[in-house]
Parts: sequence; C-alpha cells; structure tokens
Amino acid sequence: MSETPFDPGRRQLLNLAAATFLLSVSRAGMAADDTQIVAVRVWPSSTYTRVTLETSDAIKFKQFTVTGPDRLVIDLEGVRLNGILKEINAQISSADPFIKTARAGQFNPDTVRLVLELKNAVRPQLFTLAPVAGFRNRLVIDLYPVAAQDDPLLSLLEDYNKGKLREPDVQTRPKTDRSRPILVMIDPGHGGEDPGATGPSGTHEKNVVLQIGHLLRDKINDSGKMRAFMTREDDVFIPLGVRVAKARKLNADLFISIHADAFLTPAARGASVFALSEQGATSTAARYLAKTQNDSDLIGGVKIATRDRYLAHTLFDLTQTATINDSLKLGRAVLGQVGNLNRLHKGRVEQAGFAVLKAPDIPSILVETAFISNPEEEQRLLDSDFQQKMAEAIFSGVRTYFAQGAPIANA
Repeated sequence: MSETPFDPGRRQLLNLAAATFLLSVSRAGMAADDTQIVAVRVWPSSTYTRVTLETSDAIKFKQFTVTGPDRLVIDLEGVRLNGILKEINAQISSADPFIKTARAGQFNPDTVRLVLELKNAVRPQLFTLAPVAGFRNRLVIDLYPVAAQDDPLLSLLEDYNKGKLREPDVQTRPKTDRSRPILVMIDPGHGGEDPGATGPSGTHEKNVVLQIGHLLRDKINDSGKMRAFMTREDDVFIPLGVRVAKARKLNADLFISIHADAFLTPAARGASVFALSEQGATSTAARYLAKTQNDSDLIGGVKIATRDRYLAHTLFDLTQTATINDSLKLGRAVLGQVGNLNRLHKGRVEQAGFAVLKAPDIPSILVETAFISNPEEEQRLLDSDFQQKMAEAIFSGVRTYFAQGAPIANA
C-alpha cells in the first residue's frame, strides 16, 4: 500500500482546526453567562448541617442519594469547576455530625458534580434563595438526621418547612400551680448564616448573645426552681417561627430573646427591653429594630416563609392582650435589673411587631444587651465579666417577676 506524501500545508490546516476547536471549547467553558460559585460556607451543628453555595446567578441543580457508602450527589448545571469548589473539603470539620468528606469535579462541560459523603443517612432539603442584604444568590443544602432524636426542634423544623405549625390552644395561666419547675426558653438571636449585627472591630452579634444565653441558662438551671431550654445551643440558623413553636411545644412559661443592638450611628448606646405591640411601634427606633430582627429569616434562609400564622386564630386578640400585659410586667422587671449594669437606651419597655415574640400564650421579651455598633459597648460585650453580669441581671429580673405572683402555664 502506498503512503500518502506528507503535506506541510495540510498539517497547518489541521493544527489550525484543532486550535480553533480547543479555543471554542475553552470559550464555551468560560462563557459570560456561566454561573460562578463565589463562596462556600458550612454550618455544622447538633441539630442539622447547612452547606451554602453563594452564586453569581440563580442556579439550577439536580440531586440524588447513593448508598454504600451513603452519599448525597448534587449536579450544578451551567457551572464550571473553580478553586472555591476544589477546596470545599477543607471546610468540612471532623466533628461534623453528618458530613464525612466533600468533593467536586467537572462532570461534563456544563455540569459540576458535588458529592457529600455522609457519616449516616440523612434527610436532605435543598432550596435556592434570592439575593438579600449582602448575599448574592444562594443554594442551601440542609442535612437532617433520619432517626428521630430527643430534641423536638427537629420535628418542628420539618413541620415549619411544610407549613404545618399548630395553632394555639385555648388555655389559661393559673397563678397557684408551683408543683413543677418554671420553664424558661432562652433565644440567642441570629446564628449560622445570619450573623446579626457586626461591630466596628468585626464582632458578630450571634456569637456574643449565644455566650450570654449559655450563662443565663446555667444560672436558671442552678437555681433549682427553674429549668432553661435554648432555641439554639450552637452556631446554627433557626427560623423565627420555629423558635416560637419550640417554646410552645415545651409549654414554656417565659420566652427571652437576647440580642445586641446596632443602629445607623455608632453614637447610639445603652440597653433596651422590648415586648410585642398590637398597635404599631412605640418609637421609630423600635420600628427600625423590629424590621432588622424580622429580616433574619430572609438572611438566614427559610424554604417556606410562614408569616403571622397565629393571627388567624379567632381567640388571638383575647389571648394575646393578656400575654402582652404579662410581657410588659416581665420586661419592666428585667429592665430594672439591666439598668443597674448598663445605662438604658430608653427608661421604659418599648414595643414593636417582633415576629419572635408572637407566641400568643407565653410572656415574651427581647433584651437588647448593648449596642454592638458602638465601639465601647462592643468591647463590653466581648468581656466575660460583663457577659456574666448581664446574665445575672436578666435572671434577677425573672426572679422578681415571679416573686410578684406572675402566672405560669398549665403543666
């Protein structure tokens, strides 16, 4: 068989064609309309683990699970593998209750495959979030345990995301039943993907209020006459409605939400106590604060927003009015004690439409311990001695409230 003579011109054409093909593939892979992964964040906790992919545009995805070993596979469409995704495993903690390892690879020219190897079988829940506050588009990957645990928050999270929170029961609050410990639900604000306010030196509100919450919990439990529960024990995002639902499921006698103020100017300072309002905010500052706190669900990320679910109940007004009156009494008792530790921003309990205070049958207050946006008060919030004294002041206010004969819930 005769061999075709070598043609240098033909080789140039072939090389040019190959180069053009490779360039077109490269350009297709780096198309301007590709969705870019701009950040990956992982929030492990005893309740559930959340993985957040922040993206340049809204993202399309598919998911499925594989056994032997247990894995969650997520195909990210219209995405090219980048350094952020390549390093995702570095963000997985060995202490994560649910994720063992994470890896990502270019499955095909238009799809990145993300594989989460799991320590146990999970109930995954994936959803996207539109841009809000300082966040761009997000894909949220929540991993819940399959097996039920003692913490009723797990079922509440599931019910909340299905829109199945129960309506309030008709109940009274007897003034004489002291046969059981008084139950106090402590709610450290924000958490996880929602940092809350940030101080001038970078202190996150979610961290300092969790520390104060733990100290308050210990003081209540050490009293022997009360028992404390927490809406979150660690750095995890819990929707506002779930916080309220957990308190109601446990039949709590009080609900105390702990925060650290931020305002438009760093000059603002002092502590405040708030209760729910039925008729609008008592000041512009209270209205502003309620708005920022109520935005937590948007920032933290909730699949289904259930707004004012309790408002539909026919007996809401009657029940809520009595509860607000008790909340104001509790607020005044706590305000009096907190005022001995830190100057007060306002000398009275203020009111606004805080979503987290809307349990219709539990006296509820929100304590703003200090202005984290004030440089001096930010440093106080970081001081362990101040945190201890703040927890003691809130606890003393609670004791004063019950010493005045406050009612408790049905056992």
